[in-house]
Amino acid sequence: MLDLSSYRCIIFDLDGTILDSTEVWAKVDMDFLGRRGIPVTEEYMQEIKTHTFESGSVYTKEKYGLEESTEAIMKEWYDAALDAYTDKVVLKPYAKEFIEKMRMSGKKIVSATSSDKALFEPCLKRNGIYDLFDSFTQTSEVERGKKYPDVYIKAAQRAGCRIDECVVFEDVLSAAKGAGSGGFRVVAVYDEASSGDWDELCRVADFHINTYKELI
Repeated sequence: MLDLSSYRCIIFDLDGTILDSTEVWAKVDMDFLGRRGIPVTEEYMQEIKTHTFESGSVYTKEKYGLEESTEAIMKEWYDAALDAYTDKVVLKPYAKEFIEKMRMSGKKIVSATSSDKALFEPCLKRNGIYDLFDSFTQTSEVERGKKYPDVYIKAAQRAGCRIDECVVFEDVLSAAKGAGSGGFRVVAVYDEASSGDWDELCRVADFHINTYKELI
């Protein structure tokens, strides 16, 4: 049983962990490649999850030898995702109730995300949880992506907490490994888009949940 009483700060990933949005991004990525006649591979879909718009555009351009600029790639992705985040993306079941419970217990609630603020901010506000967060830290603010602990370390520092006072909630295997490599305790959150890695994710993480209902 996961005991959160000894932690002062909870660091949440957003997409696939709090937001039920991974299918949105999967469609954006598959449509992007499909328009160019490029086959979609599981390797690419897993890798792109760990990137920001900027690093992902560089990775995609180099991997497939695309002629368009990284700026054009980012704009195409952003335009495709904006409508969904503004009007459609919802929270994962019981996520709001769990965050409210943790907030009421006095814990710092922060996020470490690869998402863009212009997307997640209106989405969190529409779903009624934006004001429950103390801070948001984006991978664009640090040197390396989520395969490394940098963004989680910065999120902890921003919350004024030590690493051993924080627990990270993540749905992606490489990100869970990244957080763990920095000394963070990690809770794996099940998401259908990462279901192929679930067994390994559970092995890497310190704890795992299928839904937040288990923690309420």
